[in-house]
Amino acid sequence: MAVALNHTIVWCTQKAVSARFVTELFGLADPEPFGPFFVVDLANGVSMDYHECAGPIASQHYAFLITEDEFDTIFARIRAQELDFWADPACRALGKINYSDGGRGVYFNDPDGHLLEIITRPYASGTA
Repeated sequence: MAVALNHTIVWCTQKAVSARFVTELFGLADPEPFGPFFVVDLANGVSMDYHECAGPIASQHYAFLITEDEFDTIFARIRAQELDFWADPACRALGKINYSDGGRGVYFNDPDGHLLEIITRPYASGTA
């Protein structure tokens, strides 16, 4: 059976702000409106569909696999925007990156407190 993730809804307070945060930070195409959503298309055919909600937003985690060169570019943007970043999902290692599985990774928050992560190598990929 072939099962592939097609899209996920990202709850937010301002869909234009949240979607543009991701597209600008990652250098992606502008989000496209579709019904009540602002849709951000990713390279692997999955989209993040930003939808506003009035109530409190429960923080979710979204991890993005990128190349080493993309890491340098995106990490430079994170630093230029003076965003807090951490090496760990518990957000204890402030201002550090991780080198898990021979790659690099950092965690940071989007405007609604979702914990975003960029990594250059999948965890548990066999390289220590």
